[in-house]
Amino acid sequence: MATLIDRPLVTRAGDERFFLGAAIGMTLVIFAGFSLQLAAGRSTFYSPPLVHAHAIVFMGWVTIYLAQNILVATDRMAIHRRLGWVAAGWIVPMIVLGFCVTIAMVRRGQVPFFFQPLHFLLFDPLTLLTFAGLTAAAIVMRDRTEWHRRLHLCGMAMLLAPGFGRLLPMPLLQPWAWEASFAASMMFPLAGLVRDLRRDGHVHPAWRAGIMTMIGAFVLIEALTYSGTGQALYRVVTAQSPGAAVPPLQFAAPPASGLVTGRS
Repeated sequence: MATLIDRPLVTRAGDERFFLGAAIGMTLVIFAGFSLQLAAGRSTFYSPPLVHAHAIVFMGWVTIYLAQNILVATDRMAIHRRLGWVAAGWIVPMIVLGFCVTIAMVRRGQVPFFFQPLHFLLFDPLTLLTFAGLTAAAIVMRDRTEWHRRLHLCGMAMLLAPGFGRLLPMPLLQPWAWEASFAASMMFPLAGLVRDLRRDGHVHPAWRAGIMTMIGAFVLIEALTYSGTGQALYRVVTAQSPGAAVPPLQFAAPPASGLVTGRS
């Protein structure tokens, strides 16, 4: 959580434990997913510098998010607020690198075979923008703690699909692989919603706002994937590249030698 100003935080009893537990759970999903890829030989360190920069910056955010929740749970708010400034600025390179990696993969025609290339081109950047929007809203509402931490959790949940995507049997889930990873990511904000309902008898409006934003992004991605606008965007992005020869809505055949991520 990126609390940026020196204001007292008024919290409900037990909230720190829930949000810290959720942060730990989300961190484990990310690290377990990527560690499994490496252990299975499906990841390689022989990747372009752009991929390494992307990995470092995104793992850096995961670390910051976990650290911020630890700082709140241990009542070290002065450090939490200072680190919040770093967290706010960290979003900018995340967006830039996320867009660059996605476009590079689509232009090379190297989208994972269980995704449609156009779908991949859309869901990666729009997911990232939704994360940025929810996180920015959390920062703006930093003096309203119950909104702040719930919107942050929803934003972080938008980044979980790559982690779940490396834990779930994605080839077996085709043609609904991305949808399955998105549904898995929704478990964390839905758990918060259920917790509020059971404890307070009502749902905090921040959960409704965050979850509806996530669902809205999902619907927009699905709609654009099968629209003329999406097709036009794909042609612009892949112009004069190997990706231009790849049909935008056709699944590729599984690679004969096995999938290796982070290809050059």
